Amino acid sequence: MAATLKDATAIVGIGQTPFAKQLPASEKTLACRAIVAALDDAGIRPSEVDAFASYTMEETDEVEIAKAIGAGDVTFFSQVGYGGGGSCATIAHLALAVATGQATVGVAWRSRKRGSGPRPWRNTRTQLPTPGQWTRPYGLLRPADEIAMLARRYMHEYGATRDHLFNVALACRNRANQNPAAMMYERPLTREMYMASRWISEPLCLFDNCLETDGALACVVVSAQRARDCRRRPVYVHAAAQGLPAQHHGMVNYWADDPLTGPSWTAARHLWKNADFGPQHVDVAQIYDAFTALIPLSLEGYGFCGRGEGAAFSEGGALEIGGRLPINTAGGGLSEAYVHGFNLINEGVRQLRGSSTAQVPDATTCLVTAGEGVPTSALLLRS
Repeated sequence: MAATLKDATAIVGIGQTPFAKQLPASEKTLACRAIVAALDDAGIRPSEVDAFASYTMEETDEVEIAKAIGAGDVTFFSQVGYGGGGSCATIAHLALAVATGQATVGVAWRSRKRGSGPRPWRNTRTQLPTPGQWTRPYGLLRPADEIAMLARRYMHEYGATRDHLFNVALACRNRANQNPAAMMYERPLTREMYMASRWISEPLCLFDNCLETDGALACVVVSAQRARDCRRRPVYVHAAAQGLPAQHHGMVNYWADDPLTGPSWTAARHLWKNADFGPQHVDVAQIYDAFTALIPLSLEGYGFCGRGEGAAFSEGGALEIGGRLPINTAGGGLSEAYVHGFNLINEGVRQLRGSSTAQVPDATTCLVTAGEGVPTSALLLRS
């Protein structure tokens, strides 16, 4: 697989709708708008699309989307599970399909009305999934509760503090303050605001949690050869990986030997094995940030620092522009929008095109990660 995937395909188009707490359009309409925008960005006609990839949690499907945008015959379609863990895998599936000749023009998308829609865990009419039977009856009702338990364990074992979590929240908010498309564009964050905010699930406060967003995003993937003739500078899929570690149990990771060694560690081993460069050569990273505590865990899992050093890594402006590893340069899920991590992919593309609102000078490599704490995925992009 490595021999056929490495730089064999490229993202040539990105599109998105506005982000807001509430948008009037349906999820299908938002999806179509984002997809058509991405195709226009690439200079490709909708009738040329022959592959789709999306999340299992996506409420729209490829049959309706294909009809609505005017796609031709579709020869590949897939869905990826585990919510935010699936974001990068949608691109990986399309890259594999295109690289192996199963398709020529692939579209991945995520459309979501989380800001104005219901919370999935409030549905009491369906039977609890097996992992939930071990957590929800005991008070871990929401993802925030499960990650809060991991965060408390991490703080206890490695001396991380709320100041370290604030470093993450501040870096994302600072980048959102540069991004007119971000929900938090004109809303700066201070340490005083952070420390005084209400608890969501201790030790996670309001600003440790992602936004609730309506919106949609999409990407277009084609072969490297075709990418040279597209409208925008191609961004190559250099490597991709998914990760489901042994004895994994959702976000709480109860049965693993070390609950703080999550899916990112498994994905990372495969990702770097199939890449021509390592963590030290990554210019900018878009790291899944449904919660601030996921950032230090991911920094360790993907090899940017040692075990237990993720919190300290955030000190001294390391996550800001000009720091050791600028992250989430459009604001991420914490401050741009939360659409299950797909906005991180689009921002990775913008960085390598040189068109980000918080551009890292001369960036040529970017790591994009999906949700840590659940079966996950990751991409290495290069210009």
